[in-house]
Amino acid sequence: MESYKRIPLVQENPETLLKDIAAAIESFLNRKVEAVKRIVENSEQLAMSQSDYVDPSYDFYNAKNLNNSAKNATSGNSSLDEEKDKEINNDVTNNKRFVEDSMDYQQDHNLASEEKLPEEDEEDIKNNIVVTDDESGPMASQKTPTESKRYLPLYPDPHFYNIPVNVNHSAVHVPSNVYERSKEVIKGIKWSESLDNIFKSNYESDPTLSWQYFGSSTGFMRQYPALIWSQEPIDLFDCRTRSWYIEAASSPKDIVILVDRSGSMTGMRREIARHVVNNILDTLGNNDYVNIFTFSNTTDPTIECFDEILVQANLANIRVLKESMSTFRTEQIANFSLALTTAFQLLQNYRENASGAQCNQAIMLITDGVQYNYKEIFEKYNWQNRPFMPVRVFTYLIGSEVSDVREVKWMACANQGYYVHLSTYAEVREEVLQYIPVMARPMVLNPKQRPVPTWSPVYADVTDPKLTNWLWITRERNSQRERFLMYRRSKSFLRPDEQDKQYVHQQKHKQDNYGELQHYRLMTSVSLPVYDLKPNANITEHIQINEATWITVTKETRVANLLGVAGTDVPIEYIQRLMMHHRFGVNGYAFIVTNNGYILTHPDLRPVFQGILKPAYNRVDVTEIEIMDDDSEPREFSDEIKELRRNIVMQNTGKATLNVKVHLDDMKRIMLGRRHYYYQAINNTPFSLVITFPDKYGFYRVQTPVEFDIHRMRTSQNISLLPGTMLQGNWTIHPEWNYCSLGKSMYKNDKEEIFRAFTKIEKPGWKWNQCDRKLMCALVADANITNWFSQEIRNTKKDEDKREFIKRFGITIVFIATQSGLTRWLDLPQDNEDRVNKNKPKFHEIHNRATDEIWYRRAVEQHYVDPRSFVYSVPFDIDEEDENYTLVTASHAIFRDDGVKHAPVAVVGFQFYYLALYTQFVNTVSHCGDINCKRTCDSSELFCVVLDDNGYVIVAYNRAPRPRVGSFFGDFRPDIMRQLVEEGIYRPHRMYDYQATCFPRTATNNPASKYITPLKHLHEIWSWAVTLLFSLVKSVWSNDMDYPDHETDENYSDGDQSYNREGDFKEFDRRLLINKTKPDPCDTEMWLYTLIHYTEKNVTNSGYNKSMSENCSRPFLIQPVTGSNLVLLVVNMICPEKKLNSISPDGLIDEIEEPRTPSPVEINYNISLSCYKVRYNDFPRRSYMSCINRSIHEQEIRLCGKGSTFSHPLFLISLALLLEADF
Repeated sequence: MESYKRIPLVQENPETLLKDIAAAIESFLNRKVEAVKRIVENSEQLAMSQSDYVDPSYDFYNAKNLNNSAKNATSGNSSLDEEKDKEINNDVTNNKRFVEDSMDYQQDHNLASEEKLPEEDEEDIKNNIVVTDDESGPMASQKTPTESKRYLPLYPDPHFYNIPVNVNHSAVHVPSNVYERSKEVIKGIKWSESLDNIFKSNYESDPTLSWQYFGSSTGFMRQYPALIWSQEPIDLFDCRTRSWYIEAASSPKDIVILVDRSGSMTGMRREIARHVVNNILDTLGNNDYVNIFTFSNTTDPTIECFDEILVQANLANIRVLKESMSTFRTEQIANFSLALTTAFQLLQNYRENASGAQCNQAIMLITDGVQYNYKEIFEKYNWQNRPFMPVRVFTYLIGSEVSDVREVKWMACANQGYYVHLSTYAEVREEVLQYIPVMARPMVLNPKQRPVPTWSPVYADVTDPKLTNWLWITRERNSQRERFLMYRRSKSFLRPDEQDKQYVHQQKHKQDNYGELQHYRLMTSVSLPVYDLKPNANITEHIQINEATWITVTKETRVANLLGVAGTDVPIEYIQRLMMHHRFGVNGYAFIVTNNGYILTHPDLRPVFQGILKPAYNRVDVTEIEIMDDDSEPREFSDEIKELRRNIVMQNTGKATLNVKVHLDDMKRIMLGRRHYYYQAINNTPFSLVITFPDKYGFYRVQTPVEFDIHRMRTSQNISLLPGTMLQGNWTIHPEWNYCSLGKSMYKNDKEEIFRAFTKIEKPGWKWNQCDRKLMCALVADANITNWFSQEIRNTKKDEDKREFIKRFGITIVFIATQSGLTRWLDLPQDNEDRVNKNKPKFHEIHNRATDEIWYRRAVEQHYVDPRSFVYSVPFDIDEEDENYTLVTASHAIFRDDGVKHAPVAVVGFQFYYLALYTQFVNTVSHCGDINCKRTCDSSELFCVVLDDNGYVIVAYNRAPRPRVGSFFGDFRPDIMRQLVEEGIYRPHRMYDYQATCFPRTATNNPASKYITPLKHLHEIWSWAVTLLFSLVKSVWSNDMDYPDHETDENYSDGDQSYNREGDFKEFDRRLLINKTKPDPCDTEMWLYTLIHYTEKNVTNSGYNKSMSENCSRPFLIQPVTGSNLVLLVVNMICPEKKLNSISPDGLIDEIEEPRTPSPVEINYNISLSCYKVRYNDFPRRSYMSCINRSIHEQEIRLCGKGSTFSHPLFLISLALLLEADF
């Protein structure tokens, strides 16, 4: 404290800080928009100049087939012979080197010069190119790349998460369902290769640019820089289904999907229809609205509570809509008139009320046949203002044996839509995606009216959301397999609670609140559509003459084609680094909200559960993350928070003050307080910035003294020597704060970056645009003020008494953390340190976030309870065998007080072994000292335990039964915990988690439990044969793997059927079967406790001043532990624990309700969560995207669909069967 006495305090101006941060983020994001615009402009010009002819020998860098040719490459297949290595290295040396940054770091990413392709001027050839069925088929063989295009030197780059990349080249990703050598695909790959120069130019001018890409409407994506594309566990990636593509490719849209459920839509037709719906849903984003209706003699929504409405196409709603398609049943005769009327009336209602997307509208009709065109319905609802039509109609005709397609095709062509004929499962993805360019036609036909840049919601890099269920099922199958194998080996198995304990034990020290985020890189993307500026094109159509005959016709026609979408990723961490976190101080923070009210970035956004993305991770509303401190029921949001949300979403500027609840330690602790919110728009984006300060200490911070201003220090000393003199010993800085951004650096850690920064500052011409001057000066000040830390502690060790003190109390670490993000620590190893902590992470690897550390935040709050006290904590639920080696953390806040202003400046603390604490505890409570007493805690009649301010066990006398260290005491003695609440010792607080994940059980069909009859055997054989044939067709012809997606699989069982059949092994035991689940979004509630603090005046009437009763009505004593956040509880073990409906000593029945605990419990709304949100939490949103949905020239376009041209060669099916048999 003495070190900070001469440091002045200053009051923060929230409005000014808000404007500064918003301006910094706006400038940062504008640079990304300008980069994308350059990609768009050059793409359109390159496509215009590209001829239709592409040399058959042309090849390209395919990201899936790339091999790393760099020396000592650790990824990719780089096993070249010595001659090949030498040749590439010589070529690399001779090529231009790419300069990384001004520190003259150079890393070569060039490959040998490419062979020049022939001039593309053969008009006679290009005009006679005809796409054949073999070339365009989805499963046609992929061309083997030439040797020169298979190898590329790739080097790990920290700017791209240390992924090996080549910054002189881009690489192409082609989805599994797209044939890369088809005419349109290879032509697009060829002209887009010239975008490399634009990519590199963008990157050189803006070193903060992340991945840049062009996604083509034909399916391929060119991404810069080049890398080897990961195909683990499976490559489901298709850029056309990513949010940055689908939202930029067309204006927002309202979609009504009509699915024919008449009696003829059975078997394969039903499955194809279901697959069509799923693929349509995959093309929708947060700014779109959708609903699904099935129809026969009636028209009904697939989800009852979605009747007569459209729902926002966010991840949560898309998930439940997909699941609803697994339950619809076919019946009776289709009433098309009713279905179309229902859809048109619903869309008309949304237009008239300015609801939904407020732009494009479309009906997707999925059927196996239409006998009439229903012209009168279109005239009534859609043709009143021709040539403009408010609703487009897209038709999907299903069935290979359908011969008459005229009516269903007419319905699409007459309503500015598109018609598709589907006969196989494999065609679905590619054909469904045809509707997107049609929706984009008005934009292409209005090239001067460019849409505003589209910003995607937060998402996890290339991870496909559909993998969530599949990854979870895979994990359960592995658990089932491990459990069975364990039983086979040991003839024993763990009980469910033992399994949970084992899992928790495995996860300890492996992850903290943020550890699992490292697996997924959260992004937002900015994108713009790229138009084909050619007004006409030669179009090849396959026309069916009769059931056996198709002809190919090529003709020139008016077109308005979407070439694709250009974009760049913006890592969320880059935005977070601009938020000047050090200016908020402890327990203050900033967050960003989208136009839909969803969180883009927030300290409490938790998108991952046990290493797997949550099903609706990017649909977290601001009302669901800022929890009000009131007595409201779940999801009954107060008017104050709804008004704050409305102002934020509408991009107003203002402020608000709210009482809120904030959770800590994985929702096991809680802080209550008054917070001040300030908000404003981030211009030219759909985002709003919010900053918040705690009421008591949030507005004051230390002012860096003039003598520590780096510019002033330059005149008197060598700045580059500062780190060496002031930053001695062990130290680290906050890894998420932006001290200096020196371009595309190759520093191994933040320390190196700081040292390098001081070296650069020393040089003439230094400009502060690369570093945060205030933060750097604050760091210098804190480093100077705390320079005594390591030296003084080391000196105390020379004193024998001090060494004995450290050893006796098992102190292993002492530390100090400051407001500038600096953390210093000193290791004080004990005798058994190496043996105990050999495989445990070091202190600075876990606790390097200074003001964001839980022990820092709690210590600052504790200061207002007792400014002299320490906060003690232990990890939760410690196993008994691990207790002796568990570390206890103690922390204490240092405040600077000048009489008027009051602000935290640092937190000091230490860690020591639980064994030392237990020894001191036993020695203390086992003796009465100078006081006469009849019993001590050594007596079997008493049980002594120390609890912290949230009711968790810190230390307990080792006598059975006793609670686990780090456990909630109410789980051990709910009767006493309830009484502590009644007496005003603890106060319970109801906390909600609106980002929870629950796991409802899925049905398991266990053949071992069925009565097997001969008829049943025949049924199983027939079902097996049909299923196998269907699976083979899907696996051979499907354009994407049909994972257990969001649909409910009622027949899901383990991958190894031997687990379910008793006859396969004698030792089968039903207890071996795990409970199969699937992750679902849900809401949970828990009760968190805080200690009620009393002053000396009012402590007299508190529970601390009561004695233990003889009749067991109060079988305990409790006293606060001075100078800490702890209380000592002594329990009379002779008194029986009070159970529910127990008999009291006077013979009466006591109705004892067990206390509510911190364990989360799912909230039951009596309806599904998705229905509840739609009904009661449908909050306003702001529409920011451009609406370009009509053009007078669209009537000139006659192209409106095509039929199926795909068939299954018999020899390939036979081959698949042979392979299956061999496998």
